[in-house]
Amino acid sequence: MILYLGRRLLGVAGVLLAIAAVTFTIFYVLPSDPAAAACGKACSDERLDAIRAHMGLDAPLWRQFADFVTGIFTGRTMGTGPYALRCDFPCLGYSYENSESVWDLLVDRLPVSASLAVGAAVLWLVLGLSAGVTAALRKNTLTDRVLMVGAVAAASLPVYFTSVLLIYGLIRLTGLLPYPQYVPFTSDPLSWASNLLLPWLALAVLYAAMYARQSRGSMIESMAEPYIRTARAKGLPRRTVVVKHGLRAGMTPVLTLFGMDLGGLLAGAVITESLFGLPGVGRLFYGALSTGDQPVILGVTLLAATFIVVANLAVDLLYAVVDPRVRY
Repeated sequence: MILYLGRRLLGVAGVLLAIAAVTFTIFYVLPSDPAAAACGKACSDERLDAIRAHMGLDAPLWRQFADFVTGIFTGRTMGTGPYALRCDFPCLGYSYENSESVWDLLVDRLPVSASLAVGAAVLWLVLGLSAGVTAALRKNTLTDRVLMVGAVAAASLPVYFTSVLLIYGLIRLTGLLPYPQYVPFTSDPLSWASNLLLPWLALAVLYAAMYARQSRGSMIESMAEPYIRTARAKGLPRRTVVVKHGLRAGMTPVLTLFGMDLGGLLAGAVITESLFGLPGVGRLFYGALSTGDQPVILGVTLLAATFIVVANLAVDLLYAVVDPRVRY
């Protein structure tokens, strides 16, 4: 297990390095010039060259990338002379728009995106698994058909359409919930949950529908396995057969899907955060794309990639816990 984990960690590092290289190359060979944007319209050639030197854009591309990667682990000094700026570990650079540290921006926005992702994940996992397992145990009955028709209908609704419906129905029409405003969990847990309930529901409707269909298929397949018949022949209670034997074996593809979805959402849900006005990483990314703020774009991309590859590694390790057959 230790050797396997070591190999996977090396693979994770390689994937992140490759993603950083591709993203860095894409955004730093674009026709747009950040130095020209920072300098303004009435900018002399001397002033433009000084800004490019301060941003480190006068160095070869490979040197810029090497400085960026080493800066993540050791920090770096950006620029020279009296305008030199020290960027401490972990250094992802500074925003071109407001000169703030990209790392500080991510740390400030991450609790919002994490709260949104984790809360929605709990909802869609509970709702999706409950619907999928119920449909599988009542295969080809009216309950099964109703649940699957509902899942298909829910999966067909775009998240922005669901969000608008929830805002109109639960805020403007009935006033049951407040318009979302992020409140830190440590300040007021009840207010934190009530303000995030609508975004959670908007995401959970879409994801729960996909998880219901996936878990139904997995449960039907696992419940037809010979060891399930053996467990029933031993006289084990139905609950034990379904939960301990059937559901555990059927959870493997669901875990794979869950790792990808949760990892991606931890780095921000752009549409949901924008519609509900939540100051998360997704909204930060959207703003950076609109203004061409390359350091922020690169920082968010790396953060998203890190969450996804780490989530996949965690899922691979959980396979052996959920399904003992994987250990062999």
